[in-house]
Amino acid sequence: MTGNQIEALIGMLVTFGLLVLMVLPSVIGIVRDRRIDRQIREAQEDREAGKEPQPQKSSSRSTVPSTATWYADGRRSKKLVSS
Repeated sequence: MTGNQIEALIGMLVTFGLLVLMVLPSVIGIVRDRRIDRQIREAQEDREAGKEPQPQKSSSRSTVPSTATWYADGRRSKKLVSS
């Protein structure tokens, strides 16, 4: 390959890469919208069929507040007294 051919190949690859970078967000958005549409359709079909929706999965961890929450609650409960 000559130098001109290599430059042309690099130019085509860069152009193709830029095209992919510009089109990729649109493709991701279309796929996401189709997934959401499918979930909505399934939920409507379940509602029309009289089925109860599947319960959401909950975490097995307890919901104990963190140390930062305890500290913030203590700070909020103090009232400023003006003299």
